[in-house]
Amino acid sequence: MILKNKNKITLDKFISRALYDKSKGYYMKKNPIGKKGDFITAPNISIMFSEILAIWTVAFWEKLKTPKKINIVDLGGGNGEMICQILKSIKIFNNFKSCAKFYIFEKSPFLKKVQKKKIQDNQVVWIDNLKKISNNPTIFIANEFFDAFPIKQFTKNKNWYEKFVYSKKNKLQFIDIKIKKSKIENMLGQKISKNNKFIEFSPSALKILNIISKKVKKYNGGILIIDYGYNKKSMFNTLQSVKNHKKINIFKEIYKSDITHMLNFNFYKKKIKNMKLGSIKFTTQRQFLLKMGIQERADIISKNLSFSQKVDIYYRLKRLIDNKEMGSLFKVLFATNKQNKFNLGF
Repeated sequence: MILKNKNKITLDKFISRALYDKSKGYYMKKNPIGKKGDFITAPNISIMFSEILAIWTVAFWEKLKTPKKINIVDLGGGNGEMICQILKSIKIFNNFKSCAKFYIFEKSPFLKKVQKKKIQDNQVVWIDNLKKISNNPTIFIANEFFDAFPIKQFTKNKNWYEKFVYSKKNKLQFIDIKIKKSKIENMLGQKISKNNKFIEFSPSALKILNIISKKVKKYNGGILIIDYGYNKKSMFNTLQSVKNHKKINIFKEIYKSDITHMLNFNFYKKKIKNMKLGSIKFTTQRQFLLKMGIQERADIISKNLSFSQKVDIYYRLKRLIDNKEMGSLFKVLFATNKQNKFNLGF
């Protein structure tokens, strides 16, 4: 049992146990990505996605005036597919390759094994603490990283209430417990406006974002966030549980299903601005990939292929850029220091 009878825990603690418990946690004991898993990510849909990120990374390094040492950090390496393809793509950029050191920030011992089996490259270092990254310019890539962080939820009904998970007769349910507005504001790091009726955010994600921002501010570099989300002043309840590519009841398959949420990019932009990163760019995944030339890349790859192979390439491209698929649901946010006037893809 995740919770003893008549016990209660905050929503974020419940999610943390379900996903990251050392012996039972969802991410700690299986590979959730791919057809046989519960969800699929862009790098596993098409290698073109990772190729585009490789080109973008090299171009940004050039904009940073080609530092002799540059760190590339994959935040939450998944099954290792993205870094694997990026490493293949940069082989033609010898100058960049000789300067780059790759890190994978990974919490799951199981996924770490999967990644190490796939990526046999001495340029890659695995870390579980961002402070272990060397003090050089650093490019952080967060593809579907922040959506997996445990979230808190607060609702206003005259007073403010925090969402808890409660065990009653060994059945789990949500309950709301009164909380002081000032306590929420301390966690948020900002004042709550009078019109605000609902708040959803991840304190642990903000901590990571703060570490990254300080690193970028001090040693230069930037962070590229690609994730599903929305860009509005108001926050919405986006909590969901996913198994076999379908949404299910959050209490139904604990330890066996993913628990996730959508990013409020308006909130992330505000936070990054408060963290003193002066240049913030934002667009949809569709616009980013098209501006980076993914359509042209698909045309080049498919030129001498059979009809069925061409169909496969364009079907995968459609999944990445179509507005009814990932195109507009997924957003791209890039933050760097003010002096780095870099707009590629935006």
